[in-house]
This record gives sequence, structure tokens and C-alpha cells, in this order.
Amino acid sequence: MRAMLLCVGKLKEKYWRDACAEYLKRLTRYGRVEVVEVPDAPEPVHYSPGACEQVLRLEGERILAKIRPDDVVIALAVDGKAYTSEGFAQRVAQLALRGRLVFVIGGSLGLSPQVLERAQERLSFSALTFPHQLMRVIFLEQLYRACRIVAGEPYHK
Repeated sequence: MRAMLLCVGKLKEKYWRDACAEYLKRLTRYGRVEVVEVPDAPEPVHYSPGACEQVLRLEGERILAKIRPDDVVIALAVDGKAYTSEGFAQRVAQLALRGRLVFVIGGSLGLSPQVLERAQERLSFSALTFPHQLMRVIFLEQLYRACRIVAGEPYHK
């Protein structure tokens, strides 16, 4: 499997970086997984629709610049499809046959319409909203779990 986790913003706290590093280390057994960060745009002082659109547009341009034409793009979005761990594992295995998987986590305002249009799929881990730093850890753990399931290895239920 070849995969990229494309994220808006940096992990500032050491505990988030350590957790992500641990899952990335574990994932090396199953393929090449990289994390690519794009700078987040400053949050608007006043949350007007125009100011939010401008932030999303700028972050979206930065995201799209990292995606290749042949990438299979999966946007993490609240309105995406939810899977069980087993269902997610099967879907990842299917999509991995098509090329490099690029999973995208947006910033505090989400993802731009352009990024959502580029995505072949939208994936939801919950109807709840999570901080994007925590979502990285959750995603990498679930990707690791999916790889174990596909490999027929035991995993915590």
C-alpha cells in the first residue's frame, strides 16, 4: 500500500507527534505511509462567510498542489460514509489497488469545496467534530487496524 495523510497545519504538542510517529512506525510493515502538512491559513478575526471562504480557498489550493492526477483522494468529512473497522479495511484494500491513497484532513474550518470535488470519496469517523490534531492520531490508528485486518492478523475488538 502507498498512502499519504495530507493535513492542514502542524502538530504542535509533543504527545500528538509521538502518537502519530508510533502508528507510522507500525505501518511500515504494510507499505509506505507518509504524512504531509500544508500550512494553515490564519483564522479570520470575524467569521463572516467571505472570510471563511477565503481561508478555505487558500488551504484548498495548498492541499490540491500536493495531489497528483492519478491519486485516489479520500476526504475526511463529517458528511462522509461511515464504516466499521472491517468495512474500512476492505475499502482501503480495494482502493489501494487503484493507486496511491491520499487521505485529507482539513483545518479548523474543514475542507474547501474544490478539495471535496477532487475527492473520489468522503470518509466519516463520527458525526462528532474532533480537533484535527486528534483526528490524525485516530486516523493513523484506524489505518493500522485496517492493515492488520487485511493481513489476517489479530486486532483489538
